[in-house]
Amino acid sequence: MVDESHKLDTGKEVQSYERFLVSERKSRHTVKQYKSMLKCFFQYVNKDLRDINNTDIENFKNYLVVDKKYSKASQYLSMKVLKSYYSFKNTPIPVNLSPPRRSQKMPVYLNDHDAHRLLGYSNDVKIRAIISTFLYTGIRVSELTNILINDVDLQENIIYVNSGKGDKDRIVVIPDSCKNDLNEYLKIRLNINTPSKNFFVSNKKTKFDTSTIERIIKRTAKEAGVQRKVTPHVLRHTFASSVLRNGGDIRFIQQILGHSSIATTQIYTHIDDNVLKEMYNMHKPKY
Repeated sequence: MVDESHKLDTGKEVQSYERFLVSERKSRHTVKQYKSMLKCFFQYVNKDLRDINNTDIENFKNYLVVDKKYSKASQYLSMKVLKSYYSFKNTPIPVNLSPPRRSQKMPVYLNDHDAHRLLGYSNDVKIRAIISTFLYTGIRVSELTNILINDVDLQENIIYVNSGKGDKDRIVVIPDSCKNDLNEYLKIRLNINTPSKNFFVSNKKTKFDTSTIERIIKRTAKEAGVQRKVTPHVLRHTFASSVLRNGGDIRFIQQILGHSSIATTQIYTHIDDNVLKEMYNMHKPKY
């Protein structure tokens, strides 16, 4: 006979966890992602949390690799979600709820030639302003869609990024070239009849979805003849890599990107091929 008191109510559990994530002010994207991961876990184990043992955890980890074919990054995220859920339920975290070590891949970014080509390609004032903001500030796509008109101070050449990742506020600086692009768009934006306070609005006169911005960047890069796949995150990497190559301090890059840990920023301490060759030629053995 099935013990009804231990019967799993997946919908109720996920809904409860969702309310917790929202109360923690997680982004809409994070909430959606975490909910999906938790649903996947419960659908696989089909047990109440009190009945889940280490074998269930191990079998689920194997399921993610063999059946779902998750990458190491996705496996890592799954374990992070489950640890968060166990903590939310005030339940001891299983000892084998550990993710695989993530490989440290070099970030994908554009060289200066491709960045210049992308920046100068579009005649659309709004698209140019969006690309300019990404390339000169390194902000996240979710942060760009949340920028309000009052967050952009063109007199001081700064943008206020409110409630960024981790619910942190920060300031990003813009050069005059980016300021000019934003100013040209602002002239148009102020004449758009919409109740939205967002700086960038879609053709529907509403706040942009992040997916729409991603499609705009991808399409514009392709039309501009940039060979590699370009996303807003690639432009974020491009900004950070360019600042580092130009002598920017790693702590400065950490602050302007809004990283909570310097360890996250360390991925930009790579040396690209051209710099590597130049340094080698300068310092190679003189036999």
